[in-house]
Amino acid sequence: MMLSDAFVAIADPNRRYLLEELRRGPKTVNELASGLPVSRPAVSQHLKVLLEAGLVSAKADGTRRIYTVANGGFFKLNLWLDQFWEE
Repeated sequence: MMLSDAFVAIADPNRRYLLEELRRGPKTVNELASGLPVSRPAVSQHLKVLLEAGLVSAKADGTRRIYTVANGGFFKLNLWLDQFWEE
């Protein structure tokens, strides 16, 4: 993952909403779409961007995919951001 991809991914308010929801626990696309004023396919596209940035992961559960936060992607963001607070 390139760090810039993660920043692009979190720049969108809908994707930040998805991350906040996933922080509360694993969810399916349908569960995530119920809280947004966008279509289920749009939520899937947002999740694809988050997956490619390494910020979420997906696991197959029958015909559904369960999405969760990928801590490793956030660890890299934190490392980069933390350099601005250290003196």
